Amino acid sequence: MGFGDLKAPSGLKVLNEFLLDRSYIEGHVPSQADVAVFEAIATPPPSDLCHALRWFNHIKSYQSQKNNLPGVKKPLGQYGPAGVADATAAIAKKAVDEDEDDDDVDLFGSDDEDDAEAARLKEERVAAYAAKKANKPALIAKSSILLDVKPWDDETDMAKLEECVRSIQMDGLVWGQSKLVPVGYGIKKLQINCVVEDDKVGTDILEEQITAFEDFVQSMDVAAFNKI
Repeated sequence: MGFGDLKAPSGLKVLNEFLLDRSYIEGHVPSQADVAVFEAIATPPPSDLCHALRWFNHIKSYQSQKNNLPGVKKPLGQYGPAGVADATAAIAKKAVDEDEDDDDVDLFGSDDEDDAEAARLKEERVAAYAAKKANKPALIAKSSILLDVKPWDDETDMAKLEECVRSIQMDGLVWGQSKLVPVGYGIKKLQINCVVEDDKVGTDILEEQITAFEDFVQSMDVAAFNKI
């Protein structure tokens, strides 16, 4: 298993297809699996690979927290779809060598090897904490947000723009109905509704991830915001 060469278009395409119905490389929260794959990518995926770009921007936001993410980092070839040849071993070694010469190339930088026992204990504490919280009933504050997503011009592919927006997936976010609204000169904006859990998703992270599709999106505005 593997993704092939993640520094080449072919590898990024495999990653994009792998993330079509997934938010993360493994499980339902960011983990060391996401860090391992993120570190193997030289530059952000192009905007036409919207699932891979959405994932890349989301994991990039965890840069300062990467050492605290759960899981134990495995060799890169142990992630990805089955049946894809692992062409990552030599590439990963080269990336580490380059990181030692230039820290700016790798957004995360290189790490010392984690102590296996310490990592296991940390995982157990995280799991125990999650189980304890799961047993406590809690009121979840939610909001309904109506977004206006504006394209660059009347030649922008609005179907592709909406596909990119809906490809953004995160815990606490549910996309709802949408429509195209004329704004003049043949240009239409995408008006789309979403429901968010207030403690998990804010308008700032929505704007950051939506405007990251810069080939399609000129800007995003909040048209309406209502507590549920």
